[in-house]
Amino acid sequence: MISSETVSSYLARLAARQPTPGGGAAAALHAAQGAALVAMVARYTTGKKYEQHALLVQRITQAADDLVVEALGLADADEEAFQAVIDSYKLPSDTDELKAARAAGIQSALIQAAQTPAQLIKLSGAVVDLATELFDVANANVISDIAAAADAARAAATTARVNIDINVVAVTDPEARAQLAQQTDSIEEKVVLAADALSARVRERILG
Repeated sequence: MISSETVSSYLARLAARQPTPGGGAAAALHAAQGAALVAMVARYTTGKKYEQHALLVQRITQAADDLVVEALGLADADEEAFQAVIDSYKLPSDTDELKAARAAGIQSALIQAAQTPAQLIKLSGAVVDLATELFDVANANVISDIAAAADAARAAATTARVNIDINVVAVTDPEARAQLAQQTDSIEEKVVLAADALSARVRERILG
């Protein structure tokens, strides 16, 4: 499982000629890193100098830590979901009955595989929201990591969107496609815009 393996082991698997892990898992790790960076900046924003913001910083720290765990869980879930898609394509199709069962299995697996990146886009938005909330009170010595967190969350959201698109294209049920679209339409764009805006604010603060 990605959440418990070493970085080098994960990267070796990612680079291998095998279907999992892939872009979906990588997107989840982008989000996990973004959340971890927010938590790190928050932990540097403590002590007497920042005591008036202690409750805010404490809440952001806990929320960011929780998002790290959630994102790692989505990395594992994405790998499992995509493997289920692969397995469904391997189902027997020797008879009409088996063909129908295989087709239904493929559709079910594709719909399920699109759920994880949909959740990830929302999680990425939560990372950017926390980073934005922290920005005004953050320790100036680590302010660049706020931008790094926003950029990581943006990468997670845009990559997740591509993974949704590639699964939805193969979904034949119009109702299921519409439901998936409703879950994600415009959310990714909002995450990107918010991340870009926050990165710009960080650069302005650094450069004066």
